[in-house]
Amino acid sequence: MGPYRLITRLDPPHPPPPCRRFVARSEDGEHTVLLHAPLPGTDPARFAAEAEAARYLLGPWIAPVTSVAGPGEAPWYASPYVPALPLPVALAVHGGPLPEVTVRAVGVALAEALAAAHGQGLTHAGVSPAAVLLTADGPRLTCFGAVRAASDDGEPRTGLPGLDPGALAPEQATGGRPRPPGDVFALGAVLAYAATGHTVPERDEIPPALRAPIASCLARDPADRPTAAALMASLAPPTAHETVLNSAGSLLAPGWLPGRVVAALARQSSELLAAELPAPAGV
Repeated sequence: MGPYRLITRLDPPHPPPPCRRFVARSEDGEHTVLLHAPLPGTDPARFAAEAEAARYLLGPWIAPVTSVAGPGEAPWYASPYVPALPLPVALAVHGGPLPEVTVRAVGVALAEALAAAHGQGLTHAGVSPAAVLLTADGPRLTCFGAVRAASDDGEPRTGLPGLDPGALAPEQATGGRPRPPGDVFALGAVLAYAATGHTVPERDEIPPALRAPIASCLARDPADRPTAAALMASLAPPTAHETVLNSAGSLLAPGWLPGRVVAALARQSSELLAAELPAPAGV
């Protein structure tokens, strides 16, 4: 794919992620990346446009876009690789919902990422459980623009490949233009999933301390949802020694990830280092 040779697919087949993701390596073996490509049925031109726009997303909790497909190529874009598990895989490895401390850390970090994007006038429009990767030093948000790439504004988006119905805000499901409140709705669904294993759980399934912030995100009326910055404050209220802007880092102390997830990340890293690529054609 482009100048890279694929090593392995990052995602399991179910649930389908918003985009296809592969670990790949440059021909010279010097660079390992995470490659993103559109799902079958996604408009390739819209995917390419979203990939180019994603270059403007900055922040520690967003997987940065470092290169994109050239003119005439099948669309793809690349991010630097670090050992990472998609959120659904992390739950499977852990054997069920993640601890509250992990859910809270993921929520604050991703809310910080969305607050930064919204402050730039950007809507992520791709937040879902499968779009979230867990790494040793924090979550990463990927698949920018998946909702926009899946279907034009004004067209119903229910039942489209890669769009988790539980994480799709009602106004976006009916074809509305993605806006920041839709990102907040999707983040609420992500946190519900991390805490229960379902994007649409029963209220009693959610840990009591997380019920209010998650429920506020999942309000059907966009006007009733908090901003991403307000969600940060509700998940990790600042103290005299912290501010809302640094609260994510304070929650990502050693032990924020369950031991089985940490072990799976280490295993992925060692397997990747041992992977041998076939020789390039003609060699």
